[in-house]
Amino acid sequence: MLTPRQLFLRHQAQTSDFPLLLEIERAEGVYMYAPDGRRYLDLIAGIGVSNVGHRHRRVVQAIKDQTDKFLHLMVYGELVSAPPALLAEALHQTLPQQLDTVYFTNSGAEAVEGALKLAKRHTGRTELVSCHRAYHGSTQGALSVTGSEGFKRSYRPLLPDVRHIEPHYLPDLALITERTAAVIIETVAGEAGVRVPPPGYLPALRQRCTEVGALLILDEIQCGFGRTGTFWAFDQFGIEPDILLCAKGMGGGMPIGAFISTQEIMAGFKTNPILGHCTTFGGHPVSCAASLATLHAIQEENLLAGVADKAARFRAQLQHPAIREVRGCGLLMAVEFESFDVLKPIIDRALFHEGILTDWFLFCDNSLRIAPPLIITNDQIDEACAALLRAIEFVVG
Repeated sequence: MLTPRQLFLRHQAQTSDFPLLLEIERAEGVYMYAPDGRRYLDLIAGIGVSNVGHRHRRVVQAIKDQTDKFLHLMVYGELVSAPPALLAEALHQTLPQQLDTVYFTNSGAEAVEGALKLAKRHTGRTELVSCHRAYHGSTQGALSVTGSEGFKRSYRPLLPDVRHIEPHYLPDLALITERTAAVIIETVAGEAGVRVPPPGYLPALRQRCTEVGALLILDEIQCGFGRTGTFWAFDQFGIEPDILLCAKGMGGGMPIGAFISTQEIMAGFKTNPILGHCTTFGGHPVSCAASLATLHAIQEENLLAGVADKAARFRAQLQHPAIREVRGCGLLMAVEFESFDVLKPIIDRALFHEGILTDWFLFCDNSLRIAPPLIITNDQIDEACAALLRAIEFVVG
């Protein structure tokens, strides 16, 4: 009988020639466990997914409770069930009053696709503006507004009428015009290596969109649900979006995403044509139950309160001549080294010899990703930092 590793290589589609090939049998809290019992500290939370940790007790119980009632019932938006309705209301309570209508999807990329359609439908315009080095997903529309030609070249033609601007560069705001349906931007740019907008940039972007009648879409797929220390990252910048995107940490480990807007804007999907946007599994009851439990865990266990101090603890300990810079917003952090050739052996050493799982960024491959579950303790931070420093010392001396 073939092992899971052999089956993985034989039958699962591969996305690189060098997968980690680390087999995990179970996970709990901030740790994952191999079949031989070896423990690995997950320092990236499944790439921003497990914000409340692996198998949080409230999330697991919500899943069990819902599976005892029903699973899938009907395509999106026809039958009424409690989990998506309750989750939509709970999300609204975290948001500005006008962001009161939620469209549930299965993933972040699907949320992007729906938001782009919605912006075109509402404005009657076709131009979409996004940033260089932004990542919004791999489906056709999401890839079109992703800001890396290297990722897109092999799949063209993509969506027409997409313009890219330099992120956080005020003069480029003039390129947003009366032709622009929407500007889509990550509130904190994740895959560019955690780039936090300078003071004044997001308010200026908000003002420009309002002036020309373009919608502002904030992508918080990676930086939302408490990752930056506030429930939504935009809470820190004094602005409000027209459309908000979330996924990843939203589901506590279950697949779910959403785009959120106003009743007026979202109403565009009702007519001309009817069912202007549709999904079979969006708003799945089990995923929505898990998401509601995740939201309540973040709020009721006060997980946001410790984010800033935990980030500061990482910064204080990650000191080494090979580290050029530590950037971050809450527990979304980037530790910069000279090059990928230096960083990759550090990542491998940390994983296979120190039991620490981390990663790099798609558009910043000389920076190490730190985005642990928000539940990480001070002792676990100390454990992770000591292991990373040993790995750095082993590789660069």
